[in-house]
This record gives sequence, C-alpha cells and structure tokens, in this order.
Amino acid sequence: MANGNRVIKVEFFHDVMSCWCFHASERLRRIVAEQPDIEVIHRSWPLATDPSLMHKLFPSMDAARKEICGEHWKDAHDVENDPRIDYKLMLTRTFDYPYSMPSQRGCKAAEKQGGQSAHWDYFDRAQKAHLTECVNAADPEVLAQCAKDVGLDVDRWRKDFEDTEARDAEIFADIEIAKRYGILRAPTLVADGKHQCHGECWSTFGHRITAERLETFFIDIRRGRQIGRT
Repeated sequence: MANGNRVIKVEFFHDVMSCWCFHASERLRRIVAEQPDIEVIHRSWPLATDPSLMHKLFPSMDAARKEICGEHWKDAHDVENDPRIDYKLMLTRTFDYPYSMPSQRGCKAAEKQGGQSAHWDYFDRAQKAHLTECVNAADPEVLAQCAKDVGLDVDRWRKDFEDTEARDAEIFADIEIAKRYGILRAPTLVADGKHQCHGECWSTFGHRITAERLETFFIDIRRGRQIGRT
C-alpha cells in the first residue's frame, strides 16, 4: 500500500456502561464499513472497576442512578437522531446500578472466542441490554444471553468469562495503555498509537464524538500521511 493508504490501526477505548460510547460505536461502524483501510482494536476502559467506587462518587446507589440516568443518559438521549437510550425506564429499576467489570469481562470472553469482531458485536449487544432494555448488565445471566444473541458458544463463553483472573489481567493491561496515552474519558480513539480523537467533553463522564468529527479525524490522518507529517 502507498504510505497514505496503509491500514489505520484505531484503538477504541470504551465501557459498556458509557452512554456516549453507544453513539461512538454506531458511528465508527458506519465509517469502517465504508473505509476498509481502518482496523479497529477494542480496549476496555471501565469507569468503575469495583462496586465500592460508586459509593465513593455518590452518597447512595439511588443517588447514583438518579444522576447517571437523569442527567448523563438524558443528555445522550437528547442528541440521538433516533433515540434508543431509555433513561426513564432505567430510573424505574430497583437493582443496584451496575459497575463496569462484569460486562468488560464479557467483552474479553467474546474476544477470546471470536477476536476483535466478536468483541465489538458483544459490546454493542451488552450496551443495548444496558441502555435500551435497561436490564442488569452486571448479572452473569444477562451477559450470557448477550453471548447467545451474537452467536457465541455460550458454554465456552461462560468458561472464559468465569476465568476472572485472566480477564481482569487483560482489562487492566488496557487500562495501563490508556494511562500511557493520558486518556481520562471514554470514548476515546487512538490511531497509529499517537493520534487521539475524543470529541467534545459532554457531561461528567464522557465525550460526544459526532459522525463529522470521526470523518475529519480520518481525513486528517490520511492527509498527514500523504505529506509526511504522521
């Protein structure tokens, strides 16, 4: 391939719990479908690695739900072209607001079975379970259903999911990569190990990455290659 056309390797740092990753994943999929020179590598960037962190950030789990769903989910819902984030439904749920690690382990278990494409399919399905269906995305049975829905061997997925030591090592390896890049919010994209796309800061927890921002990001990288600046 010519220098300007070689594969762009993009690390996509995300968390199933992030409503802003829901948008970014959908938009990135559309671009990748149209531009085959982009290779996506999925990286876990969990907002809460332990349920106790929710208690440090919020006075109660009820307060956590009210702020996260009533403010951040609503913000994301309000800028969707076709709203799918159901913040009103999640506000009615009574289970503890889920923390990140179970669904991140689910993604890594999917990746172990089917590589990056399985990770992405599983991530999108788990986000739908969390943000649209508003079921408990920390419940292993909910996560197993997501594995079934994307066509994985569920028995094999369960075995890999339950190997928490191995999955957590993979997740924390991604966190260390994010630290080296200086990533503070999700979603963030990093192309070729150096160029970051993180959109606008929007609400406390996330970046809003628009389709236009993604298009500009890849145009800039290709142009930079052509003139020898990347």
